[in-house]
Amino acid sequence: MPSPEPVPVRRKVLWLARLEYRFHAWRERRARARGLTPSATPFPGYGGPDWVRVLGRVLIVPPVPLLEGGEYASVRGWRSFASVPVGYAQVRITIGGAVHEVVADRGGVIDAEIPAKLPAGWQTLEMSVEGGEPVETRVFVVGPDVTFGIVSDVDDTVMVTALPRPLLAAWNSFVVNEHARQPVPGMAVLMERLVRDEPGSPVIYLSTGAWNVAPTLIRFLRRHLFPSGSVLLTDWGPTHDRWFRSGKAHKLSNLRRLAAEFPHVKWLLIGDDGQHDDAIYTTFAGEFPDNVAAVAIRRLSPAEAVLAGGRTAVDDHTAASVPWVTESDGAGLADRLTDIGILER
Repeated sequence: MPSPEPVPVRRKVLWLARLEYRFHAWRERRARARGLTPSATPFPGYGGPDWVRVLGRVLIVPPVPLLEGGEYASVRGWRSFASVPVGYAQVRITIGGAVHEVVADRGGVIDAEIPAKLPAGWQTLEMSVEGGEPVETRVFVVGPDVTFGIVSDVDDTVMVTALPRPLLAAWNSFVVNEHARQPVPGMAVLMERLVRDEPGSPVIYLSTGAWNVAPTLIRFLRRHLFPSGSVLLTDWGPTHDRWFRSGKAHKLSNLRRLAAEFPHVKWLLIGDDGQHDDAIYTTFAGEFPDNVAAVAIRRLSPAEAVLAGGRTAVDDHTAASVPWVTESDGAGLADRLTDIGILER
């Protein structure tokens, strides 16, 4: 019996994905014609005792004026999207004298698992593109004796963005100066306490935001004294079978990957009730109960809920095998996590 014809919408989306790549290739040719060259923009990754997950992106970045202190002058969100991604670029990664060649994806994203034996903690490696100057990047190596880790959402969990409402999301992503973004009260202190109580614990910032905003996010976290951690974002735009990438699938796939990579680690999952974190964490906790220490959901304030277009209903988890806590800010969550023994008194 002959195979059924493919669903027409799949061909249409595939065509759209190809069009997106051709558009970026045209932008790349124009940028190279102006004398600009690609470079690797590194993002903090993570790893285990004998491997590392190296993250970054190959971009042609328009020049941005710098202030005397080295900060970017008036960094607004649209600048992050003005960079030109270089698809399928050859990237050289050097780890402890060993050189590895990897290929970026069609959006220029570098996401490669590489064998390497490194000590636990933050380690430095180098990456370069087209024989250019190497740039340093960092990976956090999780020691074999570590049993606790933190996975945190970003939007409306550590950073007030009101992301679920499209117009406000566009305003926050493309217009607002990064210095104007506000942290969620008490979240930096909460996460710093968690890391202090459990030395060597990995911190993963898992978001549905685009890789374009990773440099802005990293500077925001550093400026507001959040603990250093790896960032796992996504590449907006069409795929082979969807108009846009699924944020829920992105989060779930990375959580499942973390469970497979670190079967000995129990994760504290931190999110909010403005998107789908409750449903995502419920699914993951049901699949991997032995890999979840607890779930902490931040409740949006009434004003934030209005801006965000409402709240996602949080299920009743009183009978769940995994502890669930919820509060409106970091201080309240810290109290609830102390009550269940995740934080020390």
